[in-house]
Amino acid sequence: MILSTWPALAAERVVHVGQPVAAVIAETPSQAADAAELVSVDYEEMPAVADARDADAAGAPQVWPEASGNLALDWPGPAPEDDGGNAREVARILETASHRASVSLVNQRVVVASLEPRGATASYDAATDELTLRSCSQGPGWLHEMLTGAFGLAPGKLRVITEDIGGAFGMKSGAYPEYAAILVAAKKLKRPVHWMSSRSEAFMSDNQGRDMFLQGEMALGAKGEFLALRVKSLANLGAFITNAGLVTATMNFGRCLSSMYRIPRIQCDVRCLYTNTVQTGPYRGAGRPEANYLIERLIDEAARVTGIDRAELRRRNFIESGAMPYKTPVAVTYDTGEFREIFDEALALAEYAGFAKRREASAKRGLKRGIGISCFLEHAGGVPVESAAVRFPGGDVAVVALGVQGTGQGHGTVYSRLAAKQFGIDAKLVQVKQGDSRLGVPSGGTVASRSTMMAGSALFRAVETAIAKGKKVAAGAFEATESDIGYRNGFFEVVGTDRRLSLFEVAAKAKEAGESLDSQEKVDLPPTFPNGCHIAEVEIDPETGVAEVVAYTAVDDCGVVLDETLTEGQVSGGLAQGLGQALLEHGVYDRESGQLLSGSFTDYSMPRADHMPPLAGAFHPVRCTTNPIGVKGVGEAGTTGALAAIMNAITDALPAGAPLVDMPATPDKLWRAFRSSRGSAR
Repeated sequence: MILSTWPALAAERVVHVGQPVAAVIAETPSQAADAAELVSVDYEEMPAVADARDADAAGAPQVWPEASGNLALDWPGPAPEDDGGNAREVARILETASHRASVSLVNQRVVVASLEPRGATASYDAATDELTLRSCSQGPGWLHEMLTGAFGLAPGKLRVITEDIGGAFGMKSGAYPEYAAILVAAKKLKRPVHWMSSRSEAFMSDNQGRDMFLQGEMALGAKGEFLALRVKSLANLGAFITNAGLVTATMNFGRCLSSMYRIPRIQCDVRCLYTNTVQTGPYRGAGRPEANYLIERLIDEAARVTGIDRAELRRRNFIESGAMPYKTPVAVTYDTGEFREIFDEALALAEYAGFAKRREASAKRGLKRGIGISCFLEHAGGVPVESAAVRFPGGDVAVVALGVQGTGQGHGTVYSRLAAKQFGIDAKLVQVKQGDSRLGVPSGGTVASRSTMMAGSALFRAVETAIAKGKKVAAGAFEATESDIGYRNGFFEVVGTDRRLSLFEVAAKAKEAGESLDSQEKVDLPPTFPNGCHIAEVEIDPETGVAEVVAYTAVDDCGVVLDETLTEGQVSGGLAQGLGQALLEHGVYDRESGQLLSGSFTDYSMPRADHMPPLAGAFHPVRCTTNPIGVKGVGEAGTTGALAAIMNAITDALPAGAPLVDMPATPDKLWRAFRSSRGSAR
């Protein structure tokens, strides 16, 4: 890996439009804006490169002199123990197979555009020489670790606090230059310093997402059996490597390539390139939607090549539930999965068999109707270690302390109910605290659909530990042996008698004795594998090119469902972001100057409520066997499934001979596709 330096403020070189150059501090926002107008910077214009394909070409302008050919990482390359043998075997299978399908796709740059832009307030206590940063984040632990590392601070010299967050989606998972700059300013001035991004600044400075160019080739046998898959990707990192930028483009992407299917051999090569654009990082799905989009578009192409119905082709190649646990060619092992059953349930819920009649009805209204299937599997977990604590401050209350951070997922509801159920007490007696590095709960943050499975499992273990401690204290209070103490419905009791003490009474007795029921536990867990099948139907007006998603079906396996309302909300929210990318969103740069051309909502289109279709959803929960609460994760499933479902439906609606349409499927592209197919027919 060739790692670039990411300064808080640019010194001698600016590598993308929007990189911070100076910080202006004033009494009021208007004064600061006026003063910023007086800042004069002399620039010497240098050649720029904005597109990963251009950056990979011979003679391209160099973003960083130490990264020859703009290459940050070539992954995986021939591993020493493999000596390229897998790549050669995949090539041989592709050359000799009965059928071969291939696609080349653009997974375009997207802007995260969270409802609340980034912001932060820094303050300094001269008496203790301690800094405090209040900032939006997906877990204060990561910010604390990055900033103390950058400044060489002892952990106790910086406190990071995160309160309510108006959307994050991966973009708020790490530190940014502005946070470092205002910490320095606060210490210099010995006064609190506040910064809030404008929407214009957000477009030019927040981590952006996707931006990969994908090629996929599938070898199939005479009966449509999948034999081998070869994938090549160019990933645009932007000007800097973010905290998870490389993981998103490589491991997150590569681990999903087997999906629900038996594919004996897989070869994946990813070239990660620097460009003169805003840095890219994790965005809802973070590599999983990109992989699933490629696989499901490729399978539809394979159905065309082989002449096998696309639903039947998928059905022939599913990994059977009886094969679990199943080890894939990309070094992951699925513990559970009922892929065929989920697929059949989704087809039935979508009334797939009756689609022909709906297509005829649309045709009578002058509209072209298409249906698209997207089976998906993703890995959830990310950072494999997580902690949680349960504490008893006094009175009838238990406090759950978390390192993960709620950004709209309902953490207060989920974790209070989880602890309350295990303790056998009313959820109103449980308080959830999060968003403070001083809570002392190490965390990998709220990323990678990991919060419930990781923090929930750690909390489960912490409650177990608290109850075990309580049995020891209760035994002393009852003058009984610990083996005679039971616990149920919030009470410790001497088994077979009516002698009992409440959880909170025992906690108080422990405190009187100089002990505590407070418990903090850490778990180290393998990834889980949420999966499902999404089916979309679209109608396109060939005279205008306007496409509308008119029906959407989602059947998801996220393991044990702890709260159905919140889980449904996650699927629906993910669908909205997937629909936005499929039909509307595109972060466009001038390929020569690196200027962002879609730098405001005037030029960057976002989905609205009236774009959303009616959602027919169902859960097919298969309990996960690798964590104690049986959950798999659901936060990114909607986006992972949506891209291919919608784009496969659009392809199905287009006439034969129409060119491949890349995301976003805008009216202009679709109108031209219909005109092009008419010209081909003539």
